[in-house]
Amino acid sequence: MTIVKLPGLKNLIDSISQERNLPKHSVKDALREALLKGYERFRRTQNMDRRQFDDNYFDNLEVELDVEEEGFRVLATKSIVEKVTNPDHEIALDEVKEVVEEAQLSDTVVLDITPDQGEFGRMAAMQTKQVFSQKLRDKQRQLIQEEFQDLEGTVLQARVLRFERQSVILAVSSNFGQPEVEAELPKREQLPNDNYRANATFKVFLKKVREGPQRGPQLLVSRASAGLVVYLFANEVPEIEDEVVRIVAVAREANPPSRSLGPRTKIAVDTLERDVDPVGACIGARGSRIQVVVNELRGEKIDVIRWSPDPATYIQNSLSPARVEEVRLVNPEGRQAHILVSEDQLSLAIGKEGQNVRLAARLTGWKIDIKDVAKYDAAAEDEKIAEAIAKGQAASVDAQTEDSIRLYSLDDDKDETDYDEVTSVPEDEE
Repeated sequence: MTIVKLPGLKNLIDSISQERNLPKHSVKDALREALLKGYERFRRTQNMDRRQFDDNYFDNLEVELDVEEEGFRVLATKSIVEKVTNPDHEIALDEVKEVVEEAQLSDTVVLDITPDQGEFGRMAAMQTKQVFSQKLRDKQRQLIQEEFQDLEGTVLQARVLRFERQSVILAVSSNFGQPEVEAELPKREQLPNDNYRANATFKVFLKKVREGPQRGPQLLVSRASAGLVVYLFANEVPEIEDEVVRIVAVAREANPPSRSLGPRTKIAVDTLERDVDPVGACIGARGSRIQVVVNELRGEKIDVIRWSPDPATYIQNSLSPARVEEVRLVNPEGRQAHILVSEDQLSLAIGKEGQNVRLAARLTGWKIDIKDVAKYDAAAEDEKIAEAIAKGQAASVDAQTEDSIRLYSLDDDKDETDYDEVTSVPEDEE
């Protein structure tokens, strides 16, 4: 059988496999596909009768690599017919019977159609080289996708490699004994207190495995995701791993809208065990457990609060550390509540630039309006709410008196990308 020599084929496959972290069979598959495209280019240039080749014309061809002899062959599957109209796809019955006596019409045979060594041509070789490089990239992307697809939504260990524009390029591993691959940590997913120096290590949340042929790393990771907080607590608190304590909701502001604010998270926890304190379990003795999480998040402030099926109690807990005098659910259908606090607790309940009440609203899903209990007129406020509902206006009522405080709610006009919350309520308590 004819063979087109490829000197050094075995060493080429070995070196590419090592350099690109690809199994040898993937390198061989890529090379076969590239050589087939090169042969197609050769056939098109040799098209003396100007035959039109459609996209499926060469589907009956395959390339056979011979690593030992360091070369390749081109094989064609042809149908046996009485009279040949297309020699690329057909062969005459009489011709086949000279070799195989029992051959019949409509059978198929595989023939060696390998061109001579010198016929392959420079253009075909260039086509092969270009397609080979592209196929290797495709194989790498496919391998990464298969390796990390099931790891979306989990946390990986990462190491800083370099910086591209405002993104940090990290090396991550699937922990399955596979080599490290590159992941992108965009600016919006970074923490302001992180120091992304070369070779620094971080835990990152795998947000997405990108598909398609786009350039750059396929893996999109985050340090600002609420999922990272959930993982860190689950990893540090045995009661969460054992499902004795459950995380019900998380509201995180990892990249605050103002530079004067620091990152902050509120996390709501609960338990079905009467003898277990879920908040205490997450904090640990002398704060030992929560301190590990805080250290990993570079000093981010974290409030752990007790979830409650009673909205008033849940809202009151969410405004911790402020002391709440009363929670009035003024419009339960619109999920609007008035929170009454003493004057000395107003600034604490609202928080610096409204951060505390904003996170409480995101955590609970209620629109929260902080009021001074000494100046609160319940009858007047109820009348305003009733008028707003009757007119079909928005659930929140604009504060019109000097004692009212700005309303912070889930539909506040903040950029959605600045925040990453995970909220869920057990099905039996919705």
